[in-house]
Amino acid sequence: MKYAVPVTGGILSPHFGHCEEFALIDVDEKSRTVIKKQMVPSPEHQPGLLPGWLAQQGVNFVIAGGMGGRAQDLFQQNRIGVIVGAMDTDPEKAVLNHLTGNLATGDNACDH
Repeated sequence: MKYAVPVTGGILSPHFGHCEEFALIDVDEKSRTVIKKQMVPSPEHQPGLLPGWLAQQGVNFVIAGGMGGRAQDLFQQNRIGVIVGAMDTDPEKAVLNHLTGNLATGDNACDH
């Protein structure tokens, strides 16, 4: 299973569409461990681009601080699960906490 976490300044970005890069994290669901972590520069921001691009990367889930409704709909169309309102700032920790059911979430940090 592969997760994508938007990152800015080394921590989980509060605004999905304007992150500097993505942490692409492959995990083993059974052992709940990280197999591989890769930092990939985000393509230039264009509305509607990222869901398809991340689908091409093989992503199954996105963990974000905030994301607009249109992006969430596009992820659903690409069969990618979305978790918004993530409060962990460390991308790898957020993924591991999601795997164990311990990911703390709050309000969607995006207001559009």
